[in-house]
Amino acid sequence: MTEKPQRIFTLEQANATLPLVRRITDDLVTLHPRWRDAVTAYELAQDGAQAGAESDHARDARVTAGRLAGEIESCLDELGQIGCIFKGFESGLVDFAANYEGRVVHLCWRQGEAVISYWHEVVDGFDGRQLLDESFASAAGS
Repeated sequence: MTEKPQRIFTLEQANATLPLVRRITDDLVTLHPRWRDAVTAYELAQDGAQAGAESDHARDARVTAGRLAGEIESCLDELGQIGCIFKGFESGLVDFAANYEGRVVHLCWRQGEAVISYWHEVVDGFDGRQLLDESFASAAGS
C-alpha cells in the first residue's frame, strides 16, 4: 500500500477547514469518553466470568464499545481525508503541516480556539507552541 503524501497547508487553507474540523473534533471529544466507559463496563461485567462465557450486560457493553469505536474511526478517517493530524482526545488537538523557512512545521489548533494562532516544530509538539506573528506569515509565504 502506498502512503498518501502529507498535505502542506498555508495558514489560510488550514483556517478554512476549521468549521468542518471543529465539528469532527467535537464529535471525537464526545465519543471517546463514551467508548472508554463502554470498555470499562465490559471489563467489569466480564470480571470473574467463566472463560468463554459472556453475560447479556457484557455483550451489550461490547457491542456499544464496538459501535463507538467505529464512529471514532470514521471521524479520524474524515480528518485524515482533510489532511490534518489529530493529536488528542482530551484536548481536541489538531495539527496541520505547513512550510516555514524551508522546513515542515505544524500549525497547531485546539478545540475552543477560534482560529489557528500557534505553530510548533514537528518534534516539539504542543509544549513547543509559539504564537503566530507577521514574521511567520511572510516566511511561510501564506
